[in-house]
Amino acid sequence: MRVLVVGGGGREHALCWAISGSPMLTTLFCAPGNAGIAEVAECVNIAAEDVPGIVAFATAQKIDLVVVGPEAPLTLGLADACAAAGLRCFGPSAAAAKLEGSKHFTREVTTAAGVPGARWAQFTDADAARAYVREQGAPIVVKADGLAAGKGVVVAATVAEAEEAIADIMESRVHGDAGASILIEECLIGQEVSFFALCDGETALPLAAAQDHKRVGDGDTGPNTGGMGAYSPPPVFTAALEAEVMDRVVRPSLAEMARRGTPFKGVLFVGLMITAEGPKLIEFNVRFGDPECQTLMLRLKSDLLTALLAATEGELKNISLRWSDEPAVVVVMAAKGYPGSYKKGSEIRNLAAADAIPGAKVFHAGTKPGPNGEVLAVGGRVLGVAGMAADLKAARDTAYRAVDAIDWPEGFCRRDIGWRALG
Repeated sequence: MRVLVVGGGGREHALCWAISGSPMLTTLFCAPGNAGIAEVAECVNIAAEDVPGIVAFATAQKIDLVVVGPEAPLTLGLADACAAAGLRCFGPSAAAAKLEGSKHFTREVTTAAGVPGARWAQFTDADAARAYVREQGAPIVVKADGLAAGKGVVVAATVAEAEEAIADIMESRVHGDAGASILIEECLIGQEVSFFALCDGETALPLAAAQDHKRVGDGDTGPNTGGMGAYSPPPVFTAALEAEVMDRVVRPSLAEMARRGTPFKGVLFVGLMITAEGPKLIEFNVRFGDPECQTLMLRLKSDLLTALLAATEGELKNISLRWSDEPAVVVVMAAKGYPGSYKKGSEIRNLAAADAIPGAKVFHAGTKPGPNGEVLAVGGRVLGVAGMAADLKAARDTAYRAVDAIDWPEGFCRRDIGWRALG
Protein backbone atom coordinates (compact mmCIF):
# COMPACT_ATOMS: atom_id res chain seq x y z
CA MET A 1 0.00 0.00 0.00
CA ARG A 2 1.01 3.59 -0.69
CA VAL A 3 0.31 5.65 2.43
CA LEU A 4 0.36 9.38 3.14
CA VAL A 5 0.49 10.56 6.76
CA VAL A 6 -0.58 14.18 7.27
CA GLY A 7 1.19 16.23 9.94
CA GLY A 8 4.66 16.98 11.23
CA GLY A 9 4.74 16.48 14.98
CA GLY A 10 5.70 13.80 17.46
CA ARG A 11 2.38 12.02 17.02
CA GLU A 12 2.96 11.77 13.28
CA HIS A 13 6.52 10.51 13.78
CA ALA A 14 5.13 7.75 16.01
CA LEU A 15 2.45 6.88 13.44
CA CYS A 16 4.97 6.84 10.59
CA TRP A 17 7.35 4.71 12.66
CA ALA A 18 4.60 2.19 13.40
CA ILE A 19 3.24 2.13 9.84
CA SER A 20 6.74 1.73 8.41
CA GLY A 21 6.91 -1.74 9.93
CA SER A 22 3.76 -2.99 8.24
CA PRO A 23 4.13 -5.83 5.72
CA MET A 24 1.30 -4.16 3.77
CA LEU A 25 3.33 -1.00 3.15
CA THR A 26 5.13 -0.30 -0.11
CA THR A 27 5.67 3.49 0.02
CA LEU A 28 5.25 5.97 2.87
CA PHE A 29 4.96 9.75 2.48
CA CYS A 30 4.44 12.42 5.14
CA ALA A 31 3.28 16.00 4.65
CA PRO A 32 5.05 18.04 5.84
CA GLY A 33 7.00 15.71 8.16
CA ASN A 34 10.09 16.60 10.17
CA ALA A 35 13.75 15.61 10.53
CA GLY A 36 12.93 12.37 12.34
CA ILE A 37 10.08 11.36 10.08
CA ALA A 38 12.45 11.75 7.12
CA GLU A 39 14.26 8.63 8.38
CA VAL A 40 11.21 6.40 7.75
CA ALA A 41 9.15 8.30 5.15
CA GLU A 42 9.55 10.63 2.19
CA CYS A 43 8.62 14.10 3.42
CA VAL A 44 6.74 16.41 1.07
CA ASN A 45 6.53 20.15 1.60
CA ILE A 46 2.76 20.51 1.90
CA ALA A 47 1.23 22.06 5.01
CA ALA A 48 -1.12 19.79 6.96
CA GLU A 49 -3.95 22.33 6.62
CA ASP A 50 -3.54 22.70 2.84
CA VAL A 51 -6.52 20.50 2.00
CA PRO A 52 -6.43 21.03 -1.79
CA GLY A 53 -2.67 20.45 -1.85
CA ILE A 54 -2.94 17.22 0.16
CA VAL A 55 -5.72 15.88 -2.07
CA ALA A 56 -3.88 16.81 -5.26
CA PHE A 57 -0.69 15.08 -4.08
CA ALA A 58 -2.55 11.98 -2.90
CA THR A 59 -4.39 11.74 -6.22
CA ALA A 60 -1.23 12.19 -8.31
CA GLN A 61 0.68 9.64 -6.23
CA LYS A 62 -2.19 7.10 -6.26
CA ILE A 63 -2.22 6.98 -2.47
CA ASP A 64 -4.15 4.01 -1.07
CA LEU A 65 -4.72 5.50 2.41
CA VAL A 66 -4.41 9.02 3.80
CA VAL A 67 -3.83 8.99 7.58
CA VAL A 68 -4.57 12.33 9.21
CA GLY A 69 -2.66 13.13 12.40
CA PRO A 70 -3.75 16.62 13.61
CA GLU A 71 -7.28 17.85 14.29
CA ALA A 72 -7.17 21.05 12.20
CA PRO A 73 -7.21 19.37 8.74
CA LEU A 74 -10.10 17.18 9.89
CA THR A 75 -12.21 20.12 11.05
CA LEU A 76 -11.38 21.80 7.70
CA GLY A 77 -12.88 18.82 5.85
CA LEU A 78 -9.84 16.87 4.63
CA ALA A 79 -11.63 13.52 5.00
CA ASP A 80 -14.60 14.87 3.01
CA ALA A 81 -12.31 16.20 0.28
CA CYS A 82 -10.52 12.85 0.08
CA ALA A 83 -13.84 11.02 -0.23
CA ALA A 84 -14.96 13.37 -3.00
CA ALA A 85 -11.71 12.58 -4.87
CA GLY A 86 -12.15 8.83 -4.42
CA LEU A 87 -9.38 8.54 -1.82
CA ARG A 88 -9.56 6.46 1.35
CA CYS A 89 -8.89 8.54 4.45
CA PHE A 90 -8.46 7.55 8.09
CA GLY A 91 -10.20 10.29 10.04
CA PRO A 92 -13.70 11.68 10.60
CA SER A 93 -15.70 13.95 8.35
CA ALA A 94 -15.83 17.65 9.21
CA ALA A 95 -19.32 17.12 10.67
CA ALA A 96 -18.06 14.34 12.95
CA ALA A 97 -14.85 16.23 13.79
CA LYS A 98 -17.04 18.81 15.56
CA LEU A 99 -16.58 16.49 18.55
CA GLU A 100 -13.27 18.29 18.92
CA GLY A 101 -13.97 21.47 17.00
CA SER A 102 -16.80 22.47 19.36
CA LYS A 103 -16.91 21.56 23.03
CA HIS A 104 -20.55 22.66 23.09
CA PHE A 105 -21.38 20.17 20.33
CA THR A 106 -19.70 17.39 22.31
CA ARG A 107 -21.73 18.19 25.42
CA GLU A 108 -24.93 18.21 23.36
CA VAL A 109 -24.13 14.79 21.91
CA THR A 110 -23.04 13.22 25.17
CA THR A 111 -25.94 14.67 27.15
CA ALA A 112 -28.33 13.17 24.60
CA ALA A 113 -26.46 9.86 24.86
CA GLY A 114 -26.59 9.80 28.66
CA VAL A 115 -22.81 9.88 29.06
CA PRO A 116 -21.60 10.69 32.59
CA GLY A 117 -19.79 14.02 32.70
CA ALA A 118 -19.49 17.41 34.34
CA ARG A 119 -22.39 19.84 34.73
CA TRP A 120 -21.98 22.51 32.06
CA ALA A 121 -23.35 25.76 30.66
CA GLN A 122 -22.54 27.65 27.44
CA PHE A 123 -22.07 31.41 27.16
CA THR A 124 -21.58 33.92 24.36
CA ASP A 125 -21.74 36.93 26.71
CA ALA A 126 -18.85 37.58 29.08
CA ASP A 127 -20.93 39.37 31.72
CA ALA A 128 -23.41 36.49 31.87
CA ALA A 129 -20.50 34.05 32.19
CA ARG A 130 -19.02 36.06 35.07
CA ALA A 131 -22.38 36.15 36.85
CA TYR A 132 -22.69 32.37 36.50
CA VAL A 133 -19.21 31.84 37.95
CA ARG A 134 -20.02 34.03 40.96
CA GLU A 135 -23.18 32.01 41.51
CA GLN A 136 -21.45 28.62 41.20
CA GLY A 137 -18.22 29.40 43.03
CA ALA A 138 -14.80 27.78 42.58
CA PRO A 139 -12.97 25.64 41.68
CA ILE A 140 -14.54 25.77 38.24
CA VAL A 141 -13.45 25.11 34.65
CA VAL A 142 -13.53 27.66 31.80
CA LYS A 143 -13.17 26.32 28.23
CA ALA A 144 -12.91 28.04 24.87
CA ASP A 145 -15.52 26.36 22.68
CA GLY A 146 -13.32 26.02 19.58
CA LEU A 147 -9.86 24.68 18.77
CA ALA A 148 -7.09 26.23 20.85
CA ALA A 149 -4.13 23.86 20.34
CA GLY A 150 -4.77 22.13 23.66
CA LYS A 151 -4.45 25.41 25.59
CA GLY A 152 -8.04 26.63 25.76
CA VAL A 153 -8.94 25.17 29.16
CA VAL A 154 -8.44 26.97 32.48
CA VAL A 155 -9.03 25.16 35.77
CA ALA A 156 -9.70 28.13 38.02
CA ALA A 157 -9.05 27.69 41.74
CA THR A 158 -10.82 30.96 42.58
CA VAL A 159 -13.67 33.04 41.19
CA ALA A 160 -11.16 35.77 40.34
CA GLU A 161 -9.11 33.32 38.25
CA ALA A 162 -12.25 32.23 36.42
CA GLU A 163 -13.22 35.82 35.69
CA GLU A 164 -9.71 36.50 34.38
CA ALA A 165 -9.98 33.45 32.11
CA ILE A 166 -13.34 34.67 30.79
CA ALA A 167 -11.82 38.07 30.02
CA ASP A 168 -8.78 36.53 28.31
CA ILE A 169 -10.78 34.09 26.19
CA MET A 170 -13.90 36.13 25.33
CA GLU A 171 -12.72 39.73 25.40
CA SER A 172 -8.96 39.65 24.71
CA ARG A 173 -9.48 36.67 22.37
CA VAL A 174 -6.17 35.04 23.31
CA HIS A 175 -7.34 32.00 21.31
CA GLY A 176 -8.92 33.98 18.47
CA ASP A 177 -12.37 33.00 17.28
CA ALA A 178 -12.21 29.81 19.38
CA GLY A 179 -13.21 32.07 22.28
CA ALA A 180 -16.36 33.55 20.77
CA SER A 181 -18.25 31.03 22.87
CA ILE A 182 -17.18 29.37 26.11
CA LEU A 183 -18.28 26.51 28.31
CA ILE A 184 -18.17 26.73 32.07
CA GLU A 185 -18.10 23.35 33.72
CA GLU A 186 -18.08 21.69 37.09
CA CYS A 187 -14.53 20.93 38.25
CA LEU A 188 -14.23 17.15 38.44
CA ILE A 189 -11.92 15.72 41.07
CA GLY A 190 -9.83 12.59 40.50
CA GLN A 191 -7.15 11.25 38.17
CA GLU A 192 -7.22 12.29 34.52
CA VAL A 193 -6.79 9.55 31.90
CA SER A 194 -6.58 9.60 28.11
CA PHE A 195 -8.27 6.58 26.54
CA PHE A 196 -8.38 5.78 22.82
CA ALA A 197 -10.73 3.73 20.66
CA LEU A 198 -10.79 3.04 16.93
CA CYS A 199 -14.21 3.61 15.37
CA ASP A 200 -15.64 2.68 11.97
CA GLY A 201 -19.01 4.43 12.30
CA GLU A 202 -20.69 1.48 14.01
CA THR A 203 -18.07 -0.59 15.83
CA ALA A 204 -15.63 0.69 18.46
CA LEU A 205 -12.41 -1.18 19.19
CA PRO A 206 -10.61 -0.25 22.42
CA LEU A 207 -6.95 0.68 22.05
CA ALA A 208 -5.18 1.62 25.27
CA ALA A 209 -4.96 4.36 27.90
CA ALA A 210 -2.25 6.80 28.94
CA GLN A 211 -1.76 9.63 31.40
CA ASP A 212 -0.56 12.99 30.10
CA HIS A 213 1.19 15.78 32.00
CA LYS A 214 -0.20 19.10 30.82
CA ARG A 215 1.50 21.68 33.01
CA VAL A 216 4.96 22.89 32.10
CA GLY A 217 6.67 22.41 35.47
CA ASP A 218 7.48 19.60 37.87
CA GLY A 219 4.71 18.83 40.35
CA ASP A 220 2.11 20.00 37.82
CA THR A 221 3.02 23.67 38.22
CA GLY A 222 2.96 26.51 35.72
CA PRO A 223 0.79 27.06 32.66
CA ASN A 224 -0.89 24.38 30.57
CA THR A 225 0.93 23.11 27.50
CA GLY A 226 0.20 20.73 24.67
CA GLY A 227 1.67 17.98 26.89
CA MET A 228 5.06 17.53 28.55
CA GLY A 229 5.10 13.75 28.80
CA ALA A 230 2.97 10.65 29.17
CA TYR A 231 3.01 7.03 30.23
CA SER A 232 0.99 3.96 29.34
CA PRO A 233 -0.70 2.00 30.77
CA PRO A 234 -1.79 4.03 33.83
CA PRO A 235 -2.31 1.68 36.80
CA VAL A 236 -5.51 3.53 37.79
CA PHE A 237 -7.23 2.49 34.54
CA THR A 238 -8.16 -1.13 35.15
CA ALA A 239 -9.74 -3.60 32.70
CA ALA A 240 -13.05 -3.13 34.52
CA LEU A 241 -12.85 0.66 34.03
CA GLU A 242 -12.07 0.19 30.33
CA ALA A 243 -15.17 -1.99 29.92
CA GLU A 244 -17.28 0.60 31.76
CA VAL A 245 -15.97 3.44 29.58
CA MET A 246 -16.69 1.47 26.39
CA ASP A 247 -20.24 0.71 27.57
CA ARG A 248 -21.17 4.07 29.11
CA VAL A 249 -19.15 6.58 27.07
CA VAL A 250 -17.80 5.33 23.74
CA ARG A 251 -20.58 3.14 22.36
CA PRO A 252 -23.49 5.45 23.37
CA SER A 253 -21.68 8.44 21.83
CA LEU A 254 -20.94 6.48 18.64
CA ALA A 255 -24.62 5.47 18.41
CA GLU A 256 -25.78 9.08 18.94
CA MET A 257 -23.43 10.33 16.21
CA ALA A 258 -24.80 7.71 13.81
CA ARG A 259 -28.36 8.65 14.78
CA ARG A 260 -27.61 12.28 13.87
CA GLY A 261 -26.37 11.23 10.43
CA THR A 262 -22.73 12.03 11.24
CA PRO A 263 -21.16 8.60 11.93
CA PHE A 264 -17.72 8.83 13.50
CA LYS A 265 -14.83 7.07 11.77
CA GLY A 266 -11.27 7.38 13.01
CA VAL A 267 -9.72 7.40 16.45
CA LEU A 268 -11.72 8.76 19.36
CA PHE A 269 -9.64 10.33 22.13
CA VAL A 270 -11.68 10.05 25.32
CA GLY A 271 -10.51 12.48 28.00
CA LEU A 272 -11.68 11.09 31.35
CA MET A 273 -11.63 11.96 35.02
CA ILE A 274 -11.63 8.91 37.25
CA THR A 275 -13.75 10.22 40.13
CA ALA A 276 -15.02 8.62 43.33
CA GLU A 277 -18.33 8.07 41.48
CA GLY A 278 -16.60 6.42 38.51
CA PRO A 279 -15.26 7.64 35.15
CA LYS A 280 -16.69 10.90 33.80
CA LEU A 281 -16.08 12.48 30.40
CA ILE A 282 -14.02 15.67 30.27
CA GLU A 283 -13.80 16.00 26.49
CA PHE A 284 -13.48 14.19 23.18
CA ASN A 285 -10.73 14.71 20.63
CA VAL A 286 -10.81 13.25 17.13
CA ARG A 287 -7.17 12.18 16.77
CA PHE A 288 -4.42 10.42 18.66
CA GLY A 289 -3.04 12.41 21.56
CA ASP A 290 0.40 13.95 21.48
CA PRO A 291 2.46 12.75 23.40
CA GLU A 292 0.16 9.82 24.34
CA CYS A 293 0.39 8.38 20.81
CA GLN A 294 4.11 7.81 21.21
CA THR A 295 3.57 5.51 24.19
CA LEU A 296 0.75 3.62 22.45
CA MET A 297 2.74 2.99 19.29
CA LEU A 298 5.65 1.62 21.31
CA ARG A 299 3.33 -0.81 23.10
CA LEU A 300 1.29 -1.92 20.05
CA LYS A 301 2.37 -5.36 18.83
CA SER A 302 -0.22 -5.69 16.04
CA ASP A 303 -0.01 -4.18 12.54
CA LEU A 304 -1.24 -0.60 12.83
CA LEU A 305 -1.90 -0.20 9.11
CA THR A 306 -4.28 -3.18 9.05
CA ALA A 307 -6.29 -1.66 11.91
CA LEU A 308 -6.44 1.84 10.36
CA LEU A 309 -7.63 0.39 7.06
CA ALA A 310 -10.31 -1.68 8.81
CA ALA A 311 -11.61 1.41 10.60
CA THR A 312 -11.77 3.27 7.29
CA GLU A 313 -13.65 0.45 5.55
CA GLY A 314 -16.11 -0.42 8.33
CA GLU A 315 -14.44 -3.74 9.16
CA LEU A 316 -13.30 -3.28 12.76
CA LYS A 317 -15.45 -6.19 13.91
CA ASN A 318 -12.84 -8.45 12.29
CA ILE A 319 -9.86 -6.90 14.10
CA SER A 320 -8.20 -7.74 17.40
CA LEU A 321 -5.09 -6.06 18.76
CA ARG A 322 -2.16 -7.25 20.85
CA TRP A 323 -0.34 -5.01 23.31
CA SER A 324 2.95 -5.35 25.13
CA ASP A 325 2.67 -5.71 28.89
CA GLU A 326 5.74 -3.52 29.20
CA PRO A 327 4.94 0.11 30.03
CA ALA A 328 6.22 3.02 27.97
CA VAL A 329 7.13 6.54 29.10
CA VAL A 330 7.73 9.57 26.90
CA VAL A 331 9.40 12.77 28.11
CA VAL A 332 8.89 15.90 26.02
CA MET A 333 11.92 18.12 25.50
CA ALA A 334 10.81 21.66 24.73
CA ALA A 335 12.55 24.88 23.76
CA LYS A 336 13.35 27.13 26.73
CA GLY A 337 10.56 29.66 27.11
CA TYR A 338 7.77 27.29 25.99
CA PRO A 339 4.76 27.62 26.24
CA GLY A 340 5.63 31.31 25.94
CA SER A 341 8.03 32.76 23.37
CA TYR A 342 11.11 30.73 22.46
CA LYS A 343 14.01 30.86 20.02
CA LYS A 344 14.14 28.71 16.90
CA GLY A 345 17.09 27.28 15.01
CA SER A 346 19.29 25.81 17.73
CA GLU A 347 21.13 22.58 16.90
CA ILE A 348 20.36 19.31 18.69
CA ARG A 349 23.28 16.86 19.00
CA ASN A 350 23.82 13.26 20.11
CA LEU A 351 20.39 12.03 19.00
CA ALA A 352 21.88 8.80 17.65
CA ALA A 353 23.49 8.07 21.02
CA ALA A 354 20.14 8.53 22.76
CA ASP A 355 18.37 6.28 20.26
CA ALA A 356 21.01 3.60 20.76
CA ILE A 357 20.19 3.16 24.47
CA PRO A 358 18.40 -0.21 24.88
CA GLY A 359 14.65 0.38 25.19
CA ALA A 360 14.85 4.04 24.14
CA LYS A 361 13.29 5.76 21.14
CA VAL A 362 13.50 9.44 20.18
CA PHE A 363 10.45 10.84 18.38
CA HIS A 364 10.82 14.20 16.63
CA ALA A 365 8.20 16.93 16.87
CA GLY A 366 9.43 20.48 16.18
CA THR A 367 12.55 19.69 14.16
CA LYS A 368 13.85 20.20 10.65
CA PRO A 369 17.05 19.13 8.85
CA GLY A 370 19.76 21.77 8.67
CA PRO A 371 21.80 22.58 5.53
CA ASN A 372 24.60 20.20 6.56
CA GLY A 373 22.44 17.36 7.81
CA GLU A 374 22.24 18.61 11.39
CA VAL A 375 18.93 18.59 13.30
CA LEU A 376 17.51 22.00 14.19
CA ALA A 377 14.81 22.87 16.72
CA VAL A 378 11.99 24.87 15.11
CA GLY A 379 9.03 24.33 17.48
CA GLY A 380 7.99 24.63 21.09
CA ARG A 381 7.72 20.94 21.86
CA VAL A 382 10.70 19.56 19.98
CA LEU A 383 11.40 15.94 20.95
CA GLY A 384 9.55 13.07 22.61
CA VAL A 385 12.17 10.91 24.28
CA ALA A 386 10.67 7.54 25.13
CA GLY A 387 11.64 4.50 27.14
CA MET A 388 10.12 1.05 27.42
CA ALA A 389 11.03 -1.59 30.00
CA ALA A 390 9.72 -4.33 32.27
CA ASP A 391 8.16 -1.93 34.77
CA LEU A 392 7.20 1.73 34.88
CA LYS A 393 10.19 2.88 36.93
CA ALA A 394 12.63 1.15 34.58
CA ALA A 395 10.83 2.64 31.57
CA ARG A 396 11.07 6.11 33.07
CA ASP A 397 14.74 5.61 33.94
CA THR A 398 15.40 4.56 30.33
CA ALA A 399 13.65 7.65 28.98
CA TYR A 400 15.66 9.98 31.22
CA ARG A 401 18.93 8.25 30.36
CA ALA A 402 18.14 9.04 26.74
CA VAL A 403 17.21 12.63 27.63
CA ASP A 404 20.53 13.06 29.41
CA ALA A 405 22.43 11.68 26.41
CA ILE A 406 21.08 14.45 24.16
CA ASP A 407 23.20 17.60 23.83
CA TRP A 408 20.76 20.49 23.55
CA PRO A 409 21.42 23.33 26.01
CA GLU A 410 18.52 25.35 24.62
CA GLY A 411 16.00 22.67 25.66
CA PHE A 412 14.38 21.60 28.93
CA CYS A 413 12.00 18.94 30.22
CA ARG A 414 10.04 17.96 33.28
CA ARG A 415 11.89 15.48 35.49
CA ASP A 416 8.83 13.87 37.12
CA ILE A 417 6.89 12.18 34.30
CA GLY A 418 4.95 9.29 35.78
CA TRP A 419 4.81 10.79 39.27
CA ARG A 420 1.17 9.82 39.83
CA ALA A 421 2.06 6.14 39.60
CA LEU A 422 5.61 6.27 40.96
CA GLY A 423 5.46 9.08 43.48
